[in-house]
Amino acid sequence: GVHNFRDMGGYAMSDGRTIGWGRLFRADGLYRLTDADLELLDAIGIRTVVDLRSAGEIEKFGTFPFERHPVAFHTLPIIDATWRDADIPDFDETEQGEIDFLTWAYRDMLAVGSDRFAQAIHQLAVPAAAPAVFHCAAGKDRTGVLAALVLSGLGVDLDVVVADYALTEAGMNRMRAWVDGQDSAMAERMRAMPSFMLAAHPQAMRNLLEALISRHGSIPQYLSTIGIGDATLDALATVLTT
Repeated sequence: GVHNFRDMGGYAMSDGRTIGWGRLFRADGLYRLTDADLELLDAIGIRTVVDLRSAGEIEKFGTFPFERHPVAFHTLPIIDATWRDADIPDFDETEQGEIDFLTWAYRDMLAVGSDRFAQAIHQLAVPAAAPAVFHCAAGKDRTGVLAALVLSGLGVDLDVVVADYALTEAGMNRMRAWVDGQDSAMAERMRAMPSFMLAAHPQAMRNLLEALISRHGSIPQYLSTIGIGDATLDALATVLTT
């Protein structure tokens, strides 16, 4: 029932260490987990779940079933309403329109939700947090920005961070194939959305990160402006390499 769940291990950090496998995962809507999915999560040993969706999404669709699979569960809504329910600028349904929309949307997320991104990173840096997973609805945008901040904050190469984001396109294709046969209501919602809202164009993530680097000098220096200092990044690196 979940189609964009993946391990963030294997990436080299700037200090020469490598993020361990099975320590940190990114995902789409964990409220869709099946019984078989939960058995896999039990084998992974997930201890922490960070849900980045809005209160409205949680009320409508539910959450990770922490009653059946006890975890430290945190809700940190990055945006108050999904793009379908919010006023957004006009964008063309072209490839450039996708890039322009996502670039705007990701910058807007940081403008309105930087404190929640910071809280999420703090939660992931808690010594007993791992194995941990963070997610939103599609595992694409809110999850994608947090993943990029985590990886870039640890010194993972920019091209690698963008490539990690780009893997979501395959996840979106898997999701589309699944909903067409399994969830008619979700399929209808996706068909009603402009195509640029479902895109995962890597240039948009590159635009976001390069703008932050240009303004602040580096992603760690940007993170310091939202309350994530070197001590937190060091703690996070230790959690992910132990």
